[in-house]
Parts: sequence; structure tokens; C-alpha cells
Amino acid sequence: MSQSTAPDATTTQVSGQPPAHPSRTTELASLKVRLRSALRQFPDFPSPGILFEDILPIFADPSLHEALLRCLELHILESAGGQKPDVIVGLEARGFLMGPSLALRLGAGFVPVRKQGKLPGPCETQAYEKEYGQDFFQMQADSIKPGQKVIIVDDIIATGRFLYTVFQAEMLTE
Repeated sequence: MSQSTAPDATTTQVSGQPPAHPSRTTELASLKVRLRSALRQFPDFPSPGILFEDILPIFADPSLHEALLRCLELHILESAGGQKPDVIVGLEARGFLMGPSLALRLGAGFVPVRKQGKLPGPCETQAYEKEYGQDFFQMQADSIKPGQKVIIVDDIIATGRFLYTVFQAEMLTE
């Protein structure tokens, strides 16, 4: 049997990027439009100059909730070259709305990250800056193992845009 050197009709390769799947890309674009239209906007909340985009209407509609999870799943698969994470980390509080369901879809574990003082046992603590001050996040010290692929999911409260970051678990222990 000979192997063809012609490009696969279902993927497109961009130099330096993983193959894109046109059907996934099309579905992702359609879902993004649908989800964006469901957001409510609140100018100058929580402070002047911030346009708050509220994601909560998405969770009130089961079909939109499903679309959100599918959108995040597709985005992760496209961005990570088809590799699935080992762990989904959900930031308090809205990361808890998406994180566990997304973890189930991707066959990954879920780790909650909470505000300081809310978790039992030894914890890792990280300071972060908000638009209106500093706060601290914590996660249980043994919740992520070295070498695991991790995705952090949250909504950025001031904008409603979704945050996700992929990194190796060694970064948490440095």
C-alpha cells in the first residue's frame, strides 16, 4: 500500500501551527457568534470605564450552556493541537460553572482554585492584581502532579471574556 503525500482534505497546516480541522473551525466560529449574542452588557460596572459582559444568561438556557461547553472543548482542541489536558483548573467562582463539566467532556480531572482561606490542608498561594485591588488564590498543594498538562478556565469578571491558559504543572511548584 502506498502512502499519499497530498494534504489530507480534512486538515490544513499553517506553518508552525498544528493542523486545523475546517469542520471544527467552522463550528467554533458559529458557536462564538451564538454565545456572544447571548451576553448582556453593563457599562461602567463594577467601576467607570469597564464594560462588563455578563455570561450568566448562557447558563439559563440549556442549549447555550451546551454550546459554551462545546465551544471551549473545540477551542482547547484547536489550540493544543488535539492534545487533551490532564487537569482543568477552575478559578472561583465562575470557573466553577464551566470547569467541572469541561473536565468531564475532556476526560480530565478538576481542581478548584479558591480565594485565600477557603481550602483545607496545605495550600499553594498566589497573589494577583485585579482592576480594583490585590487578592490571593489558593489551591491544595497536592492537587496537580509534576508533568501534567493543565488548563485554567475562568471568566474575566470585568469583561466576560474567557480565560484559559495551558501550562505544565512544574510551573506551579517553582
